[in-house]
Amino acid sequence: MKVRDLCLIIDELAPPALAYPWDKAGLHTGDPDADVTRVLVALTVAPETVAAAKRRKAQMIVAHHPLIWDPLVSLRRDAPHAALCLALAEADIACYSAHTNLDVAPGGVSHCLGETLGLQEMRPLLRVEQASQVKLVTFVPPQHVDALRAAVCEAGAGTIGGYTHCTFSTSGIGTFRPSEASRPFSGRKGRLNEEPELRFETVVPAWRLPHVLEALFRVHPYEEPACDIVPLENGIPGIGLGMRGTLPSGLPLGEFASHVVARLDCGHARVIGDAKRKVKQVAVIGGSGGGELHRVPPDVEAVVTGDVKYHEGLEAQHRGLAVIDAGHEATERPVIPMLAQHLRTRATGVRVYEYLEPPLFEVRTK
Repeated sequence: MKVRDLCLIIDELAPPALAYPWDKAGLHTGDPDADVTRVLVALTVAPETVAAAKRRKAQMIVAHHPLIWDPLVSLRRDAPHAALCLALAEADIACYSAHTNLDVAPGGVSHCLGETLGLQEMRPLLRVEQASQVKLVTFVPPQHVDALRAAVCEAGAGTIGGYTHCTFSTSGIGTFRPSEASRPFSGRKGRLNEEPELRFETVVPAWRLPHVLEALFRVHPYEEPACDIVPLENGIPGIGLGMRGTLPSGLPLGEFASHVVARLDCGHARVIGDAKRKVKQVAVIGGSGGGELHRVPPDVEAVVTGDVKYHEGLEAQHRGLAVIDAGHEATERPVIPMLAQHLRTRATGVRVYEYLEPPLFEVRTK
């Protein structure tokens, strides 16, 4: 397979359009047309990651964290990050990142974290703008509705949960007066015409709308198709930041924290809250979720995340929200096996390796 083929396979899981506008996800190094027979999946691209890729003769690294965040101002070997990029280029290793798009995609980072911790009945925790959807309405002659439905649904419209091609049609009468310069599909120029039409409507993810409109205009028989695009309050199911769920049986916060440490193999965790308080409604935000604690709904009793700052934790404490800070890397690491398995399933003929780097921070006691 080619590098671009592997990129598309990752895009199926975490569409790039779901990334936040400020993100730097995508292909950072390498030739899109280069052949790939071995790929290494990792959380972060570091010198140890590149060394592991070389040992396995991998031509591509798929990582969660972007390789290049700020613009490179030089390519000096005495600058650590520039030296890392040079090492990838010299080894001809492509590097692709699925970052915030993998954070919010269904089955992504937080979902894998919640599964690892044993949460049940999981659903997205916080709504994100990328999950916005619209109602698309147009008007079409009855004999053309099947072709229109097929085109817009193949372009990404009409999906509700596990159902595709979800549309609705009602009959009515359309009126129009074509100008002399027009080329009407039906009716006569210069006079008011009445034609039987179907009002056709369907839901569309906002990020898919340009593709859907392109498909609509391509197959619609009218010279000037009329369209209504209506923003919806209900977002796309399954897309959001973080996940929330329930513990099968509630646990005291202290016991749950020990469970988190054991399941994530992270050595330690910082805990905010009464260790004896029983928690059952739990949320998880893989990675750096401290800045989102103020958005957590009040019925959530505890949050597992990473990178919680002092004042963020203090505010959570005042709200009565228990917090378990298990670290950035530990709360994201569960996504790596899932990402690797996705590639093994879809990337025919490619050997996929997992690289779990050692923890950045260690716990040392006297």
